[in-house]
Order: sequence, then C-alpha cells, then structure tokens
Amino acid sequence: MVGVCRRFRTKPRALFSAKLSPSCSSPLILPPVRIPTQTAHRLLSNGVHRTRSAEIMSGRPIAKDIISKVASEISRMKAAIGSVPGLAVVLVGNREDSQAFVNIKLKACNKVGIETSIVRLPQDCTQNRLIDVVSGFNKNPSVHGIIVQLPLPQHLDEERVINFVSPEKDVDGFHPLNMGNLALRGKEPLFIPCAPKACIELLLRYGVEIVGKNAVVIGRSKIAGLSTSLLLQRHHATVCTVHSFTNNPEQITRRADIVVSDVGIPNIVGCDWLMPGAVVVDMGTNSVKDPSSRRGFRITGDVCYEEAVKVVSAITPVPGGVGPVVLSMLLSNILDSAKRAFGFT
Repeated sequence: MVGVCRRFRTKPRALFSAKLSPSCSSPLILPPVRIPTQTAHRLLSNGVHRTRSAEIMSGRPIAKDIISKVASEISRMKAAIGSVPGLAVVLVGNREDSQAFVNIKLKACNKVGIETSIVRLPQDCTQNRLIDVVSGFNKNPSVHGIIVQLPLPQHLDEERVINFVSPEKDVDGFHPLNMGNLALRGKEPLFIPCAPKACIELLLRYGVEIVGKNAVVIGRSKIAGLSTSLLLQRHHATVCTVHSFTNNPEQITRRADIVVSDVGIPNIVGCDWLMPGAVVVDMGTNSVKDPSSRRGFRITGDVCYEEAVKVVSAITPVPGGVGPVVLSMLLSNILDSAKRAFGFT
C-alpha cells in the first residue's frame, strides 16, 4: 500500500552485512564554506530544533538553477571560441537500469549544448577492449569528460578501468588521484563525485549549518558514502560512518544533527534512528513493489519518509531530492573540464 513504510524486522547489523560487505565500492577550487546567518534548522543548546514541521528539501529548483547557468556558460563559450564541451560514455552490456541512466545523462547534456558520443560494448567485452576504448577517449581533444557506466560485468576489473580514465576527464570524480586529493588536507581534486557534491549543495542552499555539527553517513561506497564523509569533513562537520561492521547503528545515528544515507535498503532508517530535529539527506534509490502503481513499482529511499517527516526538521524526498541535483553536478563538472582544457574563463 502506497504511503506505508514496510520496515525490516531483521536486525540492522544483518542488513548492513548483507548489503555493505567490505568488497562494495560501489585546479578546481571547492566551494567556500558558507555559514548561514539565519536558518530554520539552527540547533538549540540541547540538540533539538525549534520547528513545527519538517521542511521538504526538493532538489528540482536547485537543479533547474544550476542547469540554466551551465547552459548559459556553454552558450557564452560557443560564441567566444566556437567550441563546446564534449562527453563520451562507455556502456558495457544491456542492463536496463544502466541504459536508462545513460539516456538521462545524454538527454541532459544535449539540452544544455554538450556534445555527446557513446560506445556500446557487448556483455562479454574483454578488459583490453574496454581499456582501448577509454584510452582513445583520453587522447581525443574534443572529449572533456569520460563516463564508464557502472556497474560493469563481473569479469571486468572495475578499479583498473577507472584508473585508466584520465584524471583531467574524470567527471565522475572516481579516479584515485581525485579521490585522494579530496581526502588530503590542502589538496584540491580536479573533480568531486557528483552525489556528494549534490548533498552538500542541498544542505547549503537550504541554509543547514554544517560547521561543527555531528554528521553520520550510512554507507561507505566510493560513489557516495565515502566521498560524502570526506566532503562533510572539508566543511568542518564531525563525521561518523556507519557500515557493515557497525554495532547498534541506530544508536549512533540518533546522536547526529545531519544524517546522510546511501545503502540501497528501502526504509531501513525509521524515526527510531533519528534525533528530533535532525536534517536528513536520503541518497538511496530503491524500487519496491506497488500494485497500485501503473508500473507495478515505486521508487523509495533508505529512509522511511512517512515516519521521519514527523521527527526531523528537514528531509530530502525520494524521488525529487538529491537525484536531480546529482545530474546537474555532472553537467557542471563537464563544463569545468572544458573550461580548463580551453583556458576559458
């Protein structure tokens, strides 16, 4: 039934162990740290917010604003130097979800004026063939961003392939050089992964204080969890990560001013995981059966929205929260890469 959270009765530790095993992995200047002067989510001395109802932090208006600015900059670039950014995508296999994600990215790029190309490789593609394709895009001066759509088939070495993407064209931000520079104090990555970048952008735009606050990130994947933890630390939050070996995760999250979740377990985070007045960013995207839906399923996050909204001060919806901003951050990364390549300011 739509609107009702079906909570897992399995112990949280067992759920995390099943989903977050250790094998999961699943010069740009970072935005300045902004300290809001006024906010609906300012903490009281006892850690509880003074709020009547949760604010819904929609990502759609933020994404619309960012995409509009990217399109304007690309138009200015084309008028000034006659060139535009270029994105190359490599898609291996025929996973429907991967194809859908790629189509969304290509459509968004075309809308703002980014030229795109895609190479589709068969499911049984060899490692060497895939690396050859990536190397070709590395050498192509008209390509400013390269995306190898993940996940790859199991016989391919994902880490090795990502390592072959030029750090200067790694618009996903997954290359070890970019990830390493994100972790090192005083270093600047060429690109920040899009999902963590979107998370921080949402918090800042909605006036949520990050500096000095206790933040818990549920999950430690390279795509979202790990890099979100690093980025929150750059904004001077005190960060704790909950993962597959964490005992009593709900006790840890209940002490957090900011909770970010990306584990891919529908509705695992309920009101009993959350401190009253906390701010929640739900980065999970899960399909659950819904006979009342025309498609037979609906999209939900990791957080039981109907429970959480009664407790927290602000929360992102799923869908419509982090997702739209993630896409806009990808477009922004591609634009930044082209600007560096062209020396365009």
